[in-house]
Amino acid sequence: MSASLDRPISDHPATNSTSVQPTPDERLKKAQEALVRQDALQALLFAGSSPEQGQDLPALHYVRARALFHLNRYDDCVQELEKASANAGPHAVSLMLDEAVRLRRRGDLLPLLKLCRKRMPDDPRLMDVEATVLIQLGHFSDAEPLIRRSLLIRPGSRPTLNLLALLLTETGRFNEALQVMEGLCESDPEDWEPLCNMACILSNVGRMDEAANLYRRAVPMAPNDPRLRLNHSITMLKSGRMAQGWVEHEWRFGLPGHTSIPLDRLLPNITPSLDLRGKRILVTQEEGLGDTLMYLRYIPALARTGAIIHIWGTETLAALCGRVEGVSAVQFGGEAPNYDYHCPFISLPRAFSGTADAMGAPVPYLSADPAKAGMWRQRLAEDRSLKVGLVWAGAARPEDTAALMVDRQRSMPLSVLAPLADIEGVSFYSLQKDRPAEQIPDFPGKLTDFMPECGTMDDTAALMVNLDLIVSVDTSAVHLAGGLGRPVIMMDRLNNCWRWLHGRDDTPWYPQMKIIRQTRFGDWSDVVTRVKRQLEDAVSARTTQ
Repeated sequence: MSASLDRPISDHPATNSTSVQPTPDERLKKAQEALVRQDALQALLFAGSSPEQGQDLPALHYVRARALFHLNRYDDCVQELEKASANAGPHAVSLMLDEAVRLRRRGDLLPLLKLCRKRMPDDPRLMDVEATVLIQLGHFSDAEPLIRRSLLIRPGSRPTLNLLALLLTETGRFNEALQVMEGLCESDPEDWEPLCNMACILSNVGRMDEAANLYRRAVPMAPNDPRLRLNHSITMLKSGRMAQGWVEHEWRFGLPGHTSIPLDRLLPNITPSLDLRGKRILVTQEEGLGDTLMYLRYIPALARTGAIIHIWGTETLAALCGRVEGVSAVQFGGEAPNYDYHCPFISLPRAFSGTADAMGAPVPYLSADPAKAGMWRQRLAEDRSLKVGLVWAGAARPEDTAALMVDRQRSMPLSVLAPLADIEGVSFYSLQKDRPAEQIPDFPGKLTDFMPECGTMDDTAALMVNLDLIVSVDTSAVHLAGGLGRPVIMMDRLNNCWRWLHGRDDTPWYPQMKIIRQTRFGDWSDVVTRVKRQLEDAVSARTTQ
């Protein structure tokens, strides 16, 4: 829906004609503040267009474009973007991508970009931005021609070549992506970023030694760049070099979004000389739910130091956290409590890496609520079949581009699991939350859905402990089931997450987990065939007992 102004854009609030008019910089600041309040109409008024008020200031044109985008006035927005992009640098529309993502309007950039390209059809900058949006949305066949055409206009453009490598990687054409990166390395041997990108690709496909060698070249070039060091840590962890990898992983604090708590009070490594008796340790949620569930295993060891442990996390995990051995208090929301040290969950393995508790507590270190579990036990008592929980998709998190793109690879449509419906002696129970649960009618067999009754992961845990087996993609469900000590079959993508190491169908984190991984990028058919065989074997084992 379009919005319109009830007075001209060029009007500016003023008490009278003799008022001192604000400078362009003042107008820009007020307009930006209005956009933070999501008051696009007020932003337009502050960023008015009369010549004496800074009409040719590119930043004012850009803030007007942002406001017009908020109001869905794309034709006007395009004109302002052109004025803001008069120099030879990036097109101003590229600066709007993060804001569109934050507003959950990533897809709305496509009609805007089509209008931009209609006016400037040969501008490679616009081609690159549109291709970027298309890649993030998974429209690879539409993105690739734009990138190829952009490279015809600017054959050596490093940003465009990096974009091409991203597309090739996202479509599983890893060797082609590596060739692009090799060309970038050869054209500028002093640039560490192509080396890092090559190492990431090699690590993704399990060529760990080659990846490590590239990091040995890249890290001395930019030893203090947190992006490089964090990527290096992931390769080390996936290679099984845990102690070194955890230390290197602390470089993530150099990037936004990991912790806002001062690092000078970060929990140091646990050593015999560190006295934590009576010290208050604040353990904080940092990334996804799966990370918290995985690293809760370190809380009992932390409690044995004599520390007082206060967990500051999310509501859905609060009850589960509260039952972990050694937890003194659990909080969600509110202000940070008093503490002596703080430690994000993901830093706990680093703190314990030199101790006998390097892998944390054995499973099960999580427990279900006895009353809730008892209720589900009664409700499922008449089902004598092999009771299997199913999870086929993770949380997409569209506000997080990296997470969105990973989720596209780790998740599958429920219809892919249709062959499982043919198995005799199995009852399937959905453990799926959010929008993917709408696919339940696509399953050709009976798939019981109790998840509307499970408001938190504590509720899900109570249901889980009454199932015989959980079959899930790589999402928080496998960490919940694993931490509860339940048998798990994890269906994994080819370019798997570091935590599952490389070339293994088991994991030291959850001894009762079996990993069934893709043999071809993006192809789940072989995985489903092997899962079906595992379930049939499980049914046979029950009947012979």
